[in-house]
Amino acid sequence: RVLSLELNKDRDVERIHGSGINSLDIEPVEGRYMLSGGSDGVIVLYDLENLSRKPSYTCKALCSVGRSHPDVHKFSVETVQWYPHDTGMFTSSSFDKTLKIWDTNTLQSADIFHFEGTVYSHHMSPVATKHCLIAVGTKSPKVQLCDLKSGSSSHILQGHRQEVLAVSWSPRHEYILATGSADGKVKLWDVRRASGCLSTLDQHNGEKSKASSEAANTAHNGRVNGLCYTNDGLHLLTIGTDDRMRLWNSSTGENTLVNYGKVCNESRKGLKFAISCGCNPEFAFVPYGSTIAVYTVFTGELITMLRGHYSTVNCCVFQPHFQELYSGSKDCNILAWIPAPREPVPDDTSEKSLPQQHLNPAYEDAWSSSDDEG
Repeated sequence: RVLSLELNKDRDVERIHGSGINSLDIEPVEGRYMLSGGSDGVIVLYDLENLSRKPSYTCKALCSVGRSHPDVHKFSVETVQWYPHDTGMFTSSSFDKTLKIWDTNTLQSADIFHFEGTVYSHHMSPVATKHCLIAVGTKSPKVQLCDLKSGSSSHILQGHRQEVLAVSWSPRHEYILATGSADGKVKLWDVRRASGCLSTLDQHNGEKSKASSEAANTAHNGRVNGLCYTNDGLHLLTIGTDDRMRLWNSSTGENTLVNYGKVCNESRKGLKFAISCGCNPEFAFVPYGSTIAVYTVFTGELITMLRGHYSTVNCCVFQPHFQELYSGSKDCNILAWIPAPREPVPDDTSEKSLPQQHLNPAYEDAWSSSDDEG
């Protein structure tokens, strides 16, 4: 299904944003509701379900935190994320130096965290049961941990030299956090340890050439502005402004040396990319100028480029239940990329081949019992 992703002519996402879209998130409970955050501070909540039951439909915006809302972010919203355990709450962070916790039902801000600098990225652990920490990457080199229970940002992780552009909790270990910074480094932390980070990923795997010691232990030769774990948490994919993407073994910290070729990345801020879930092999969907590049994660092969946006793509998010992809761009549009319906294979044994053109492909049964397909 992923190999046949295409821009769907039958599905539209209602256009609400009047400026670029920086962040998308689909809630993990039902996979039905999607948040989007825009450069004008607006947040929109969409229902992705086809309630009309017609083959052509528009995903409707259920509600939005618009410019006139009393709690609206003053500047660009860089990250939106659902609370991982239910849809009653979501979070947003912005260049206005705040992280806000929202009550979905009332659309009121239930809590707000203030920072000294712009906020590039935040993330809540998808698996944590023993803590409610939100990791926050800001203009400061210190990684902030905000506790949802106490409402305070007590913990600070120190080690980066420059602003932190990307943060991501491991989907495997609830206390492990990965952070990527403009200093070219990716650090892994166990947030229970006060003594500093667990490891700093090294693109040379310790076999440094006779270059200066300053280049030691960098993950990229540029700003690291995107991080994404594979779903099992065993590997971490990073992207940087050195036009490289790297795959790391997250337990040993080793660079697996998978070569993805040149992955153009000129983003001045965090870039939100996605990894498929429930596919074999796994795929990475990476904003690449005005297109989305689709790579196989473990071989580095560029499978296809999804073309449809008119301007820079800032984010994409994968919907695992139906293997669909949604992307947000500077062109104010959210596009839905849906697997193309498969053509029915003609059955040679059947004598009477009836014309089947009248059947809408959306209603055809694509189920297959053979093991070697797909």
